[in-house]
Amino acid sequence: MSTGEAVGPYGPGTLSAVQTEVVGRRREIQLVIAALMAARHLMLEGPPGTGKSTILRAVAKAGGHGFEFIEGNAELTPARLVGHFDPAQVMESGYSPEVWVDGPLARALRDGSLLYLEEINRIPEETLNLLVTVMSEGELTIPRLGRIDASPNFRMVAAMNPFDAVGTARISGAIYDRVCRIGMGYQSEDDEQAIVNRHAPWPNSEFPSRVVSLVRATRNHPEIRVGSSVRGAVDLLLLATDLGTLRGLPPEHHDVGLDAALTALSGRIRLHDSSTTTPEAVITELYRQLVEPDDAEGHIDSNGAPEPGKAKRRQEAATTTTSES
Repeated sequence: MSTGEAVGPYGPGTLSAVQTEVVGRRREIQLVIAALMAARHLMLEGPPGTGKSTILRAVAKAGGHGFEFIEGNAELTPARLVGHFDPAQVMESGYSPEVWVDGPLARALRDGSLLYLEEINRIPEETLNLLVTVMSEGELTIPRLGRIDASPNFRMVAAMNPFDAVGTARISGAIYDRVCRIGMGYQSEDDEQAIVNRHAPWPNSEFPSRVVSLVRATRNHPEIRVGSSVRGAVDLLLLATDLGTLRGLPPEHHDVGLDAALTALSGRIRLHDSSTTTPEAVITELYRQLVEPDDAEGHIDSNGAPEPGKAKRRQEAATTTTSES
């Protein structure tokens, strides 16, 4: 039972140190630190690019806490998580502690580290069962080796994207009953703009702000099931910079920016199964609506025919609407 005093490496000073590394997310950072101070295990749930890994790494760094990272996938067997006896040395010396090789879980237990499990819903059930025992009992028993007791500073934090159904499994109630859960949605527009400014500095704010608006619009488009994270905006701007250099054009030029958008975003979005369009068509539509300046020149379509510029298209649409009414 927590008494309200700092437990392990964390304390009130951790918050200010973490906030120099992470844009925004003050509430979530406070909750993470409080849970670790209270010696609780955690589950972070949210779509990709919402800062789950960034917060955990920054918290561990600020607290001087050891950090063990595990990428969850179907190949994560109990042996890869816990450790194994070296086969060659077993042939010579038998099953003795000297020939045992710690895996990330065993190291974290002995060292009192923060064990971070990314994409926990991709981990096989038999491997997850080991974690239930560790969280409940604070120990791990390994055949032919014995028991490893968890150091007082050991913490486990898992993360998952609840919106990804491909290659994933539902997390059992036994796991949820042993963790505190923090839901993490997308950042505010101001915070996403600050993230973009940090990772892709730009001489002016107009083009990056339009790019951020484009990325945020992918999360609400009727054809899109899963939109892009702010990483898409960062990649778009970095691609536009170098692509513009190669083409001898400004990065904001519509031929440069649109190609950068298609490359950075078309693989990040997921359309509804019933959709009859393509990711490229949706990105093109959003780019021309939200990023292209009003005086943009016309494009050349796939058949080599010229298309009207944005202002001309708006004028034609307004004329059509007036004549119909």
